[in-house]
Amino acid sequence: MQRTRLNTLVEFTQSRLNQTFSNPWRRISLSLISVLLGFFVGQAVSLTAGQEAYWDVTVGVILLLFTETISNIAYRRRKREARSLWLDILNLFKIGVTYSLYLEALKLGS
Repeated sequence: MQRTRLNTLVEFTQSRLNQTFSNPWRRISLSLISVLLGFFVGQAVSLTAGQEAYWDVTVGVILLLFTETISNIAYRRRKREARSLWLDILNLFKIGVTYSLYLEALKLGS
């Protein structure tokens, strides 16, 4: 790839973020924020899709494709390979969304 200013800026920003979140406490806090944000998004999606009854199937298919794609990408790698920060954050976001949808199903079933 060519060394443009934009490419240099993106690489520099990515290296600084990786260096910042290499600290275990910052990584744990970012992971916790990701799970909670996923929980919030899952609750919001289920409420808005439940309000408009004709969006239920479409939103369900979109969420299914999202979760399966992220799971395929995250768990396909070997155990020896180091997982990237972005992949971990996206996987934890997916876990938060799935957990919130599970709790919504429990609330509706009781």
